[in-house]
Amino acid sequence: MTLKDWLDSGWLTQHETSQEEMAGFLALADRDIHDAQAKELSEDWQFNIAYNAALKLASAALAAAGYRVGRGGSHHHHTIQSLTHTLGLEAETLRLLDRFRKKRNVAEYDKAGMVSRQEAQEMLALAIDLRKRLVRWLGDSHPELL
Repeated sequence: MTLKDWLDSGWLTQHETSQEEMAGFLALADRDIHDAQAKELSEDWQFNIAYNAALKLASAALAAAGYRVGRGGSHHHHTIQSLTHTLGLEAETLRLLDRFRKKRNVAEYDKAGMVSRQEAQEMLALAIDLRKRLVRWLGDSHPELL
């Protein structure tokens, strides 16, 4: 499926972004990447904050492509899955991010202590990598948004 198919299915709505909105997305992601490295936080919170950075970066890429996720359920799922269409995220990395999305839901709502130090570090590394990919992609495909 393409993003146009997703639009036709109601999973997305059309969206026109701006330099200001893109700067806002990047600022939020930068804040979260920074805060996720705070040693005094639990692994659960470090993971959750890094995940939030990744979600903002995925939202930024989707906005640059001219869309946003529609209202209703599966917001995080569709935002993450859109990375294959925007940044060309490879299947293995997409599966990892989706696994982290599910883990984040459990750690956030159901059970404390679900996240290991390694998982928190992996989520942080993934967010940092997504930021680099987004900026490179914007420079190549949407330089007017930088």
